Amino acid sequence: MSKELLGALDVLETEKGIDKQIVIDALEAALVSAYKRNYDQAQNVEVNFDQRKGDIHVFAVKKVVDQVYDSRLEVGLDEALTINKGYELGDDIKFEVTPKNFGRIAAQTAKQVILQRVREAERNIIYNQYSQYENEIVTGEVERQDSRFVYVSLGKVEAVMGRQDQMPNETYRIHDRIKVYVTRVENATKGPQVFVSRTHADLLKRLFEQEVPEIYDGTVEIMAIAREAGDRAKVAVRSNNPDIDPVGTSVGPRGQRVQTIVNELGGENMDIVEWTEDEAKFIANALNPAEVLDVIFDPNNERACEVIVPDYQLSLAIGKRGQNARLAAKLTGYKIDIKSESEASAIMEADQENDTSTDAAPDNEDVATDDVETADATTVTPAADAASNAPEDAPAADDAPEAETAEPTSETTSDADDQTAE
Repeated sequence: MSKELLGALDVLETEKGIDKQIVIDALEAALVSAYKRNYDQAQNVEVNFDQRKGDIHVFAVKKVVDQVYDSRLEVGLDEALTINKGYELGDDIKFEVTPKNFGRIAAQTAKQVILQRVREAERNIIYNQYSQYENEIVTGEVERQDSRFVYVSLGKVEAVMGRQDQMPNETYRIHDRIKVYVTRVENATKGPQVFVSRTHADLLKRLFEQEVPEIYDGTVEIMAIAREAGDRAKVAVRSNNPDIDPVGTSVGPRGQRVQTIVNELGGENMDIVEWTEDEAKFIANALNPAEVLDVIFDPNNERACEVIVPDYQLSLAIGKRGQNARLAAKLTGYKIDIKSESEASAIMEADQENDTSTDAAPDNEDVATDDVETADATTVTPAADAASNAPEDAPAADDAPEAETAEPTSETTSDADDQTAE
């Protein structure tokens, strides 16, 4: 058993990468428990494993005392001195108590400990290996699929891809090789669990880093990504070098760089826009390919704005099912209200008319107030005062109430009245 055990420990260290000393420490602790359990011994015991010969020895540890109360845990000073004259009160003495048939128990315990340590070591190795790939892209092979997950083989571990992480425009077949983004790695009780995604926005970022060297080395930086996986995405980029165009660099000559990414994502459309600190300009860029005439920020909401576009580009700015506006809002972080130029003009004219009416109303109120202050003690309305001063043939105030209470009208209405009078 000793030679076999030593050989097994050497194999574990060389092939599995498991430190021999870790297994020996675990084996000694397990043998202590096995001894107490099988021999009904509760005293302090130690198990020593001889790494040269492979022999196992069990020792009972007893403390040197003047008077012995428990022979299983204590030894008298006189008896200790017969063993070695150097012992003093309080010293610990080891007495070997290895049972004759302890080899069989040791073999069973060693087998269990080694198997357990192998499983734990393999789990830790896999976890440490794939935890390094968290938030990175790896290439895997589709193994199988059920109603909830697509299972992707990454070599030593099987990753899972949930329904929300699967591209709606893709069909996964067994043995297909796909690039996936590792979202997280968990060290579960049953072993490491790797979760991957094809819809994560950072998958797009890592693909650009693979295809565009300037993005990989930081010359061009991806500032924001808005994505509806499988359909369309918007990417905002900026250049840290004034001599490099960030959009042209990301697109590549004849669109080769971005086309490679589009093909990898199954034809997902890609809009690459320039990021700028000027928020109005960035919002206008985000609505590309639509032309933007003006961006008006909401004074009551710092993250909301109104965008004016030409009439003929209103549908282009909004996009199919509102997709262009939705992605632009996600990319910029603003709530965007898109209006056509004619609609915005009509609203502006209406607002101006309302402002004019509001400005004229206080003047009438001031006049009415002055009339009330100059009136006699008898309560008289401005209309009654006018009737008393009117000629006898003039109509009474009661016959013409509208002349006194008429509200200011718009300029257009006044012109119409003049034309009628003519």
